[in-house]
Amino acid sequence: METNTQRLLSLDVFRGATVAAMILVNNPGDWGHIYMPLEHSGWNGCTPTDLIFPFFLFIVGVSIAYAMAGKKADPATHNQAILRAIKRAAILFGLGLFLSVYPKIFTDPIAALKIVRIPGVLQRISVVFLVSAIVFLKNSEKNIFRIAMGLLVIYWALMTFVPVPYVGYANLEKETNLGAWLDRTLLTEAHLWKSAKTWDPEGILSTVPAIASGLFGVLVGSYLRRKDVEAPTKIAWLFTIGLLAVCAGLVWDLEFPINKSLWTSSFVLYAGGLATLVLALCYWLIDVHQQKRFTTPFVVYGMNAITVFFLSGLLPRTLNLFSVTMPDGSSKGLQSWMYLTWVSPHFSPVNASLVWAIAQVLFWFVILGILYKKKIFIKI
Repeated sequence: METNTQRLLSLDVFRGATVAAMILVNNPGDWGHIYMPLEHSGWNGCTPTDLIFPFFLFIVGVSIAYAMAGKKADPATHNQAILRAIKRAAILFGLGLFLSVYPKIFTDPIAALKIVRIPGVLQRISVVFLVSAIVFLKNSEKNIFRIAMGLLVIYWALMTFVPVPYVGYANLEKETNLGAWLDRTLLTEAHLWKSAKTWDPEGILSTVPAIASGLFGVLVGSYLRRKDVEAPTKIAWLFTIGLLAVCAGLVWDLEFPINKSLWTSSFVLYAGGLATLVLALCYWLIDVHQQKRFTTPFVVYGMNAITVFFLSGLLPRTLNLFSVTMPDGSSKGLQSWMYLTWVSPHFSPVNASLVWAIAQVLFWFVILGILYKKKIFIKI
């Protein structure tokens, strides 16, 4: 039987699994040696790794539908809820900026601010959370659907029909698409993704369809909360909606390619559909059939998701502040030394890289497990 509680254990499990996957793909021992499924697609197309971020934004949307449902029912509390959402979004955005400039902000703050990457993962989460929360509070489900679809159509039209200044035509290439031009114009190259310099995968314009990813989750969460629909009906509809969205994304891919870096409209539908299918499966298995024996490790990750994502980005930067002399006389950061000494000699390059990534997941599981047992849940 379905549980009566309004908290979805399946959502906590889905969130935890997604964050653990983030840690895995973000912390290889050697970026030059990675198994293909753990890499992002070169441009068009979609790997399992490409799905992690849109899954998380989808989960943000589902969480909004559960956490803010009571406030939505009482318009008198809307302003207070929006102010809290603004505060939380500002903190998330600030944490993202801090990761971008750490540790240089402490040694040369002026130089750090000159090159700080303004877009980023936490920054995008903050914007998607804030806009999705406001849209949820102020609109019916029908209007939320219309807004989400409108964002996808508008983005498609902008990217495929508007000529790019200094290029002369619309295109979807890395450096010459409209989004890349807008980022360089408004943010300048000094404040973009350092690996690319001329464009950013979390740029300004591509955040528009990313908001639709959050609203996709809002709609799914709103449906799951309904008390007038039986669990089997919910599951059937969620599987149907998920499959339809995946098919719609694949059809749109023929004209507007599935592309995580551009966060294309087809990518939103494809990833959102898959996220719906995964959540429906988890809901059926965990909340309806009460199969909970395997859930604890994922719940441990899910209850402090943002915290572990932030700390897992902070730790390697901190470790590499300390230099260690290698046998050949070269100097390496402490984390690099640990990998080259403890892991790399014992495995093939690609397996050593994977072992290190798995070790990071297990390390943070231990830390999060301690917090979980002490009921310490850091809310942002």
